[in-house]
Amino acid sequence: MTPDQKDNSRRKFLWGGLGILSGISLLKFISFKKEKTSAAASKMLTEDGRLVEVDMEKIKRTGNKVADKDVIRWVKNKPTHQ
Repeated sequence: MTPDQKDNSRRKFLWGGLGILSGISLLKFISFKKEKTSAAASKMLTEDGRLVEVDMEKIKRTGNKVADKDVIRWVKNKPTHQ
């Protein structure tokens, strides 16, 4: 192989690699956007004892944390449905 042929094959290899890398990066930007799933959902207990999944976006945050004794009192005061 002559030095001129060696340079040409090296250039082809480098340009091909550069083309592949740029193609992959373009596909990343153009790729289909995933729709929002309810990844920001939380499981909560309703007053009647059912476990439901609620989107965190729909919950109004007040910044006040409920005390443990208030939760215990809330659970004890709820009538059982049997």
